[in-house]
Amino acid sequence: MSSNFRLSRAFKNALVVPFDDSSKFILFSDCHRGDNSFADDFANNRNIYFHALTHYFTENYTYVELGDGDELWENLNFESIFEAHKNVFQLLKRYHQQGRLHMIWGNHDMVYKDPDYVKKNLSHYFEPIDNDVKELFKDITYHEAIVLKHKESGQELFLTHGHQADWWNYTFWRWGRFLVRILWKPLQVWGIADPTSPAKNYKELIRIEKRIKKWILLNRLTLTIVGHTHRPRFPAPGEIPFFNDGSCVHPRSITGIEIADGTIALIKWQIATKEDGTLQVVRILLEGPRPLKEYKSSVS
Repeated sequence: MSSNFRLSRAFKNALVVPFDDSSKFILFSDCHRGDNSFADDFANNRNIYFHALTHYFTENYTYVELGDGDELWENLNFESIFEAHKNVFQLLKRYHQQGRLHMIWGNHDMVYKDPDYVKKNLSHYFEPIDNDVKELFKDITYHEAIVLKHKESGQELFLTHGHQADWWNYTFWRWGRFLVRILWKPLQVWGIADPTSPAKNYKELIRIEKRIKKWILLNRLTLTIVGHTHRPRFPAPGEIPFFNDGSCVHPRSITGIEIADGTIALIKWQIATKEDGTLQVVRILLEGPRPLKEYKSSVS
């Protein structure tokens, strides 16, 4: 089974979400929310992420998570992750209750492709203060891919994690999970990176990007947004419309993609120092915004 086949299948089976120029989406991926241990890469950026998500909630954005939201290779279950980052999940719950939450599974949370697993683990949680079971993500569904389809122009934006172009992390993800839990998680505490991860292996990262670009050229020239490699990508109009939102585990910052007012932009949130020495979380525009229509079948 080739990466082209896997990407085409994901596109064919994707959830279609209509949108227009008044719609607003924020795309993050690769949060790798963990258990707040030394191996939890998300813990360093938790406050930045929470502040950014609170901003987007207030501004009426829809949140789309492009996979690897929860680190379920290093951690045995969702419960430990939930307890470590309870405030984050309570905020995501508010998005879900308002119909503004779309979740995509990646290789590190591929167990979410099983609806029974999702229902059992994400629908409810136990609140020890009240000694009661409470609702979390009622009737939530995880998808392999989502297609945002413009109501007027018909333009399609293909959103997926991107590990379809990574045969090891798609086909043999259970082996990858085993190796991470047994070998790489303990070594990560000592600063030794997992060489099978495209985020840590530059040559593999380039190969994965080339496969996705090839799929875009071979098929519909669809504007495609992925994560997985952790490397932000924002092409100019006329180039292959291959975008990457980066990750939420960059050193002291998170990156994402905003889609709003018919435009697309690459943004970063980070902690900055004011003149008086106090700290604040700020949003930085890295690329764009550019009109989405500039990318419609724009490859020369």
